[in-house]
Amino acid sequence: MNHTNIQEEAKKAAKPLAPKVKELIERSRSVILGTVDAEGTPNSSYAPFVKLGNTFYILVSFMAKHTKNLADGKKASVMFIEDESATKQIYARERLTIEATTSQIERDSETWNAVVSELKETHGKVVDVISEMKDFILIGLHPVKGSYVNGFGSAYFVDENLEIMEHRNDINHQSK
Repeated sequence: MNHTNIQEEAKKAAKPLAPKVKELIERSRSVILGTVDAEGTPNSSYAPFVKLGNTFYILVSFMAKHTKNLADGKKASVMFIEDESATKQIYARERLTIEATTSQIERDSETWNAVVSELKETHGKVVDVISEMKDFILIGLHPVKGSYVNGFGSAYFVDENLEIMEHRNDINHQSK
């Protein structure tokens, strides 16, 4: 077996377990959002979240551009990323990027009440106030697929259940 084959086998053997992905999510209190408006203008923002089942929920105001984009576009990019102060290498921060579809949760529905209760428990009493404001809506972010990176040469495809599928070796880095 040559040196290149040994390196490839080592990469495959180093495949992270799904709990690594889940740990990154558990360490996060907010999610970074990428949205696009009807004209195709991109917008990035963030929102505090809770995860119930396989869905991430955010309580957001129509005063924010991303809320209209989420409600109208029905798609978003969602990112969880290691805190800069905790990273060993800024170019290789641990991160999970997810393509997601969105849904608006009906106010005072069973899901609304369960999620708002979880948001209060996770993010505090401010949720009591904002959940009563009419411009705030509850959005569900439903994972479709994504990518998990935890270092150089360590990128993986993830499925809708946030399970590692395979090593993402579609771009081979090359030196000059």
